[in-house]
Amino acid sequence: MTQGLFHYNQKFELESGASLPSFQLKYSTAGTLNKERSNVVWITHALTGSSDVLDWWKGLFNPGSAFDLKDHFIVCANALGGCYGSTGPLSINPETGKTYYHSFPLITHRDIVRSFDLLREHLELPKIHTLIGGSLGGQQVLEWALLKPEVVDHIVPIACNAWHSPWGIAFNEAQRMAIAADATWKEESARAGVEGMKVARAIALISYRTYSIYGSTQKEKSSGVLDDFRASSYQRYQGDKLANRFNAFTYWTFSKAMDSHHVGRGHVSAEEALKNIKAKTLIVGIESDVLFPLSEQQYLAEKIQGAQLAVLQSDYGHDGFLVEFGQMNEALEAFFEEDHITASRRK
Repeated sequence: MTQGLFHYNQKFELESGASLPSFQLKYSTAGTLNKERSNVVWITHALTGSSDVLDWWKGLFNPGSAFDLKDHFIVCANALGGCYGSTGPLSINPETGKTYYHSFPLITHRDIVRSFDLLREHLELPKIHTLIGGSLGGQQVLEWALLKPEVVDHIVPIACNAWHSPWGIAFNEAQRMAIAADATWKEESARAGVEGMKVARAIALISYRTYSIYGSTQKEKSSGVLDDFRASSYQRYQGDKLANRFNAFTYWTFSKAMDSHHVGRGHVSAEEALKNIKAKTLIVGIESDVLFPLSEQQYLAEKIQGAQLAVLQSDYGHDGFLVEFGQMNEALEAFFEEDHITASRRK
């Protein structure tokens, strides 16, 4: 992938009423942009993702896959508030010369997609053929399709919702409580709250996975085990693994952005807002997802005009969209084939 930095050197007003004096976005591209500039596939990452989409979602971009790099130009940017090269809480505030830390303002998905759209303009991409993302990224897909309906031709929101549920907010709050309980959280340090974030990750993982996948992957080999269970060590391992590549400030920032997600804000209702989406739409849900239940994707498919719904079968729950590449590719290929047939009939 090719890496780039986009600098926006103007005041950036935020939905909350706060502002950033400037910002930068780290982005990656892959594939070749055609001369019509019409083959753009833009990916929005999930909570702890980065712009290096070929690392964490490679199964969609291999030869013969839905977004084969010989046919598509891939763009993925680390979201505003992130810790993989974009402006976030560990960045320097140019007005003070000091790291933001706890002073980093509240941001929403609408702020994030506005920053993405500025990057799109900078890259001189008049259209996005397909905008796709899962979870937090799927919520951003919906908001961007509403912000710029004339720019996005196809959207694929995965394992997401029209508004973040009380259930999802409760999970996020429990994770932030774990971070806040860490005695270091109030410190002005990049490692502040890291032990609490490990606990937060362990809490989150229970919502990302399922009873059955834990039963098959973390089951003890002997009934004689009295302590240090495989499931226990697995939770600790996942916390340590995230702590080595992430920070509690971005975790806090993105979980707050997720909580504030509601496509109906500023509209009569979510239902009325969704009627404004013009892009051809494939909603993807996961049958075993307990964090974003299938009913949430069914609602989107019902309220977005002409939307199709694909359901993944997976023991991995919410994380299924990061694992079930075969089913994802099949759903995408069927969606684009149907779109091609429909377009041919109109000619």
